[in-house]
Amino acid sequence: MKILLVGGGGREHTLAWKIRQSHLCEQLFIAPGNAGTILCGENVDIKINEFEKLSAFCIANKIDIVMVGPEEPLVKGIYDFFKKNSATAHIHIIGPSKEAAQLEGSKAFAKAFMRRYNIPSAAYKEFTVANYDEGVEYIRNHALPVVLKADGLAAGKGVIICYNHIEALAEFELMIQRSKFGEAGKKVVIEQFLEGIELSVFVLTDGVNYVLLPEAKDYKRIGVGDTGPNTGGMGAVSPVPFADEQFLEKVKIRIIEPTIAGLQKEKLVYKGFIFLGLINVGGEPLVIEYNCRLGDPETEVVIPRIQNDLVELLIATSQQRLDEITIQTDKQAAVTIMAVSGGYPNDHETGKVIEGLQETTLDGTIIFHAGTIKQGDEVLTNGGRVIAVTSFGDTIQEAAEQSTYMLEQIYFDGIYFREDIGFEFK
Repeated sequence: MKILLVGGGGREHTLAWKIRQSHLCEQLFIAPGNAGTILCGENVDIKINEFEKLSAFCIANKIDIVMVGPEEPLVKGIYDFFKKNSATAHIHIIGPSKEAAQLEGSKAFAKAFMRRYNIPSAAYKEFTVANYDEGVEYIRNHALPVVLKADGLAAGKGVIICYNHIEALAEFELMIQRSKFGEAGKKVVIEQFLEGIELSVFVLTDGVNYVLLPEAKDYKRIGVGDTGPNTGGMGAVSPVPFADEQFLEKVKIRIIEPTIAGLQKEKLVYKGFIFLGLINVGGEPLVIEYNCRLGDPETEVVIPRIQNDLVELLIATSQQRLDEITIQTDKQAAVTIMAVSGGYPNDHETGKVIEGLQETTLDGTIIFHAGTIKQGDEVLTNGGRVIAVTSFGDTIQEAAEQSTYMLEQIYFDGIYFREDIGFEFK
């Protein structure tokens, strides 16, 4: 089969690495890809939201499967675009329809969906410029801390936890009155703060059936000990020690099954990954957010632990045959640590030469590229998050130590990574 993978980050290199291993993969293209995906297939110079160009490429190259990595093209309706065109309707598209992708594309839609199907989540209210004054009063009387969420996609930066009312009121004004997050923040969801440990649970669904993939925990803060500003993710571990069989059974019964039943009831077409951002509050799972794709950097530990043929899983998803599939998971722990550019998540430079990639080889370790680009014989930095190093071990500590050791062999000007990923489980 000929496969097009849409995206160009660490998630997409990981997916490309896994897809390339399938006996069903005849040819793999990645649009736009990075310096790592070149090792798995052929990069195509098409941006993720250029649907016309992606469609024309698929027709010209007789593509059988389109695997969509990032959320933006899904929220903008890439599934619908392909399915409504008779020339591309036959292609297996892995990802939800535009309407179903609102689970990630609109915080207010997701919260209302959870309320309709009694899916446990934090209490909330939503506000726009029309009821702005009511929102101000609501914040003044809200218990602290309080969480403000931009309704739409805001590149992972649209969630703010405020520890005093002055800060919360200032952020509320910036979001609604001053367009801090543009269109994404024209509606704001104000939410109860939940105290607990977060984790990510991943489901692959064909719209009726589902399979549960390995869970993970990611680390958003830039600094050691979870300090400093949020990033796109500094690392991840899988499995998550507290997510035992009893806890995951609660997740299935209270969250996953009602979610899929709700999608069916509302006739929302969903054939792809559901990423459940959860929090464990005293042993009880609650939903923080839905995402309509795999997470990054969680993908870099989840996908390597799956022993199934990924292309077989994707075809079964498209053909609504996931009830025939049993997920096989590597029992070892996996830890990924992300090397980022100096200054990230704020202003940072790119175009730095990356050294040591060819020499960094060790059994049980895989290097995934995120923000990289190939120029001649050199690999350069091309983003904030640059390289993810994933290692396996009998324990989280063992895997983390190996990833740290391997990252110490890689260098670029301004390189930074956290040496404490998985610290609470070591």
